[in-house]
Amino acid sequence: MARRPHVVVVGLGPAGTDLVGPRAAELLRDPGRTWLRTARHPAAAALEGAHTFDDVYDSAGTFDEVYADIVEQLVAAAEAASPEPVVYAVPGSPLVAERTVELLRADARVEITVVPSLSFLDLAWAALGVDPLAEGVRLVDAADFADVAAAERGPFLVAQCWSRHLLSEVKLALGDDTAATQPRPVLLHHLGLDDEMVAEVDWWELDRTLEPDHLTSLYVPRFGDGGRLGAGAEVARLVALMDILREQCPWDRAQDHASLMPHLVEECYEVLDALSALSAAPASDAPAANVHLEEELGDLLFQIVFHARLGDEDGFFDMAGVARTVHDKLVHRHPHIFGDVEADDAGQVMANWEEIKRSEKGRASVTEGIPAALPALVYASKLARKARSVGVEPHDRDASEAAADLSAVARLAEESTPHPDDPLVRDERVERQIGDLLFAIVNLAQRVGVDAEQALRERALVLRDDIRRAEGVPDGLEDNR
Repeated sequence: MARRPHVVVVGLGPAGTDLVGPRAAELLRDPGRTWLRTARHPAAAALEGAHTFDDVYDSAGTFDEVYADIVEQLVAAAEAASPEPVVYAVPGSPLVAERTVELLRADARVEITVVPSLSFLDLAWAALGVDPLAEGVRLVDAADFADVAAAERGPFLVAQCWSRHLLSEVKLALGDDTAATQPRPVLLHHLGLDDEMVAEVDWWELDRTLEPDHLTSLYVPRFGDGGRLGAGAEVARLVALMDILREQCPWDRAQDHASLMPHLVEECYEVLDALSALSAAPASDAPAANVHLEEELGDLLFQIVFHARLGDEDGFFDMAGVARTVHDKLVHRHPHIFGDVEADDAGQVMANWEEIKRSEKGRASVTEGIPAALPALVYASKLARKARSVGVEPHDRDASEAAADLSAVARLAEESTPHPDDPLVRDERVERQIGDLLFAIVNLAQRVGVDAEQALRERALVLRDDIRRAEGVPDGLEDNR
């Protein structure tokens, strides 16, 4: 079988010709069959007559276009030279941060041989006196630093810091408060050359110290308090765990949005239980109650992460989109903070909120979007709040009217006759009177800032405790779940 066109990939090393390996130097003796990714490298000066792809960098609009064009030209050159190979020389090592080599190795049209060589990483570890394995150093492209640093604490070796703009982006990624309290970064410039520079710099001088180029990198020591990871890092860990569970756990693989709905409801109620326990706990029990609440909030967060993973699998949204959407929505709905709208009190804030929401959703009424399947007490309370937000005051009974309603309901209940076939069939008069009475209570609760659902829940828990005492059940015994 005929051999495919052949490309031999060699590295020029991280600096001058003295760091080019002997095998690479031998292959580079014939510049006529050598292609340089770029001649802008100290070791390339000795390869006069070699082809270069610098013109591609000058003409293409994006790096992706550059790399794709280089691969196409290399394949064509290899086909023309076959059965002899062509030599493709890249800065540093062919196996470190070389996208064109990745693309070539994945291209079935050509056969690839990679000749290992020294990389800038070797010089960086020597200059820093750092064992990257022991320190857990993460190699990061400067263009990706902001995203990575949001989820991890380092240390980082930041490569391809070839412009002041990129160094500025790295600097700004930490923010004023964080950068001011962190160890200083180390600039690594022209390692292995006569003008080599290895220097700690102040964060705010990072993009002002030198004129960077493709031989500039940066070492960022571990930052943070050395304790717990930040919120971004912990959420990223949870998302990564969700990926593993979805791929490897039979139960998690079997779930979909519908099957998870009961679990979401259950976790919401368990958070409410934890909040109730915290509000009722004496000061001595507050630490334990907060630990319980933290756990339940975590369980609820996992449900959100799970649904986000399913949305990602379906190609509609992911966890980042969920967070971004609510972030942007909250900014838009707080124009009194992020805009030029004035709001002197909470009532004005809520009125602005409802108006913005109605405009966003294209709704004719503030009642649209309230789920009719909500528990009745919650549904009535939301409607009462919405009414007040648009200047409609629900009819409110005074104490004497409420007492009269209660008496009327009691009389109707005594007078009502059970249905001969079904004693549970309701009397519509009683139902209407009880509905009026319940709404009066809910409306009053909403007006004075009491959660009617929670108030009734707390009263029901008192009855639960009374039942347990009558049964001889010890206080504090948890429900079986």
